[in-house]
Amino acid sequence: MELLFIMLFGIALGTGARYLAPRRDTHGVALMPAIGGIVAGVVWLGLTWLGWAWDGGMIWVVTLLASAVVSAVVALVLGRTRATSDEKRLVALGG
Repeated sequence: MELLFIMLFGIALGTGARYLAPRRDTHGVALMPAIGGIVAGVVWLGLTWLGWAWDGGMIWVVTLLASAVVSAVVALVLGRTRATSDEKRLVALGG
């Protein structure tokens, strides 16, 4: 049950990263929430396999922090990369 909650919180953090990052028009509406949820799920599973207690506070903090950081970094890098790539393609096409 906690995995469901942590993934929902990760999706919420990914949604926040999508709408707070610039150039959000360069990627799909579901990409950042999906990344946030996947990162939260993978980090949570990794930490539980390492023996962290699911009812401890640190597993929640580390998981949500990792989800927020990865979502924000991906949103920023992807937006900048896509904008640069689109500009290069426009110049190459003669526009």
